[in-house]
Amino acid sequence: MCEANVYIRTGDDQEELFFEQVDIIEPFEEGLRLVDIFGKQKFINAKIKDMNLLNHRIILEKLQTVAVK
Repeated sequence: MCEANVYIRTGDDQEELFFEQVDIIEPFEEGLRLVDIFGKQKFINAKIKDMNLLNHRIILEKLQTVAVK
């Protein structure tokens, strides 16, 4: 098994589980597209902060969206 769990890093350096058993991470518009082993997709405006594939963990950090006037 090569899938990993994806966590979101919160402001207080805690990690919150976002998506389990992810097989694919692709850049998508202004963020990432994640796909699990069952084909379910999630999109998030974030960047990869840390990856530890030996422990099957990927940490994301949300990006700030800037309003255009």
